[in-house]
Amino acid sequence: MDILPNIWFIAISVLWIGYLLLEGFDLGVGMHMLITAKDEPSKRVMLNTIGPVWDGNEVWLLTAGAGIFAAFPFWYASLFSTLYLPLVLVLLGLIFRAASIEYRGKRDSDRWRRAWDWAIGLGSFVAAFGIGAMLALTTTGLPLDAAGNPVGGPFVWLTGPAVLGGLAVVGFCLIHAATFLALKTDGPVRERAGRIVVRWSPIALLPIVGWVLLVQFETGGAVSWLLVVAAVVAVVLGWFASRRRREGRAFIGFAVFLALGAASIFAAVYPVVLPSTISPAYDLTVSNASSSPYTLGVMTVVAGCALPLILAYQAWSYWVFRKRISAQSLPAVHDFEPAIKR
Repeated sequence: MDILPNIWFIAISVLWIGYLLLEGFDLGVGMHMLITAKDEPSKRVMLNTIGPVWDGNEVWLLTAGAGIFAAFPFWYASLFSTLYLPLVLVLLGLIFRAASIEYRGKRDSDRWRRAWDWAIGLGSFVAAFGIGAMLALTTTGLPLDAAGNPVGGPFVWLTGPAVLGGLAVVGFCLIHAATFLALKTDGPVRERAGRIVVRWSPIALLPIVGWVLLVQFETGGAVSWLLVVAAVVAVVLGWFASRRRREGRAFIGFAVFLALGAASIFAAVYPVVLPSTISPAYDLTVSNASSSPYTLGVMTVVAGCALPLILAYQAWSYWVFRKRISAQSLPAVHDFEPAIKR
């Protein structure tokens, strides 16, 4: 058995987990700006917590997609052709979200800011829901024929597992962002975020628990169930830490919960990368969906050289912007004036 396809399956799983962990609180903060922020200072504080890092976190999504494209082209072709419509919506959500982060503070106008608040909130929701639906379908299956082509119309992807996965990622992002805001802010935002974690996490995390259990009961094994048990321990410890206002431990607890829960899903479906709901004989696996050994070898060398540098730079950026943010630390609101006036 060739080891490289298995290594790249693990690598892509890690990339998706990294994306959900890092971009997860970005998307959650975007939604919180629309549904829980009480006033303009709170919204500015929330936005400034992700301001230095959000664009770097999105690189994990691009890297995960590119990794699937290069390492498992048949997986990429079947998945993205079937999910063309929802992935276009995800792309539009990310575009509107990025534009709102950049343009929201360019004018001192309540109407201007309110419009961009809706853009960042809805864009974050659409992106989180779409990514969750895609990952859920990757682990529960799509109607694929023997050639890996989708069978059905443009909405064949809109199934119960897809909705469950979308709600799972949305719910986790909201709680993950609340733990992040409690860790990164001071004042009313910190207090409100801590209460949200304690009060709403048992409800918001129910969809992701349902997704994990759905996959485990279908294809789970001893290793994946062990990861589930560890994930439960981590989230319980995180919840109790949040009650005691240990924001750092709470953030780590919920992050470990996501990492172990997602790892249990990938471990349960291995070696299948995209199941077919028509017949198990049509499943795409690590073996039949991968690129040539030469391609995987070159990718491994390049990733081995570049990945440590990328991780070091991102860790450095988080260290530089590690301090808490409050309304008092923000500059006064002002209108943008071009450098050159005619």
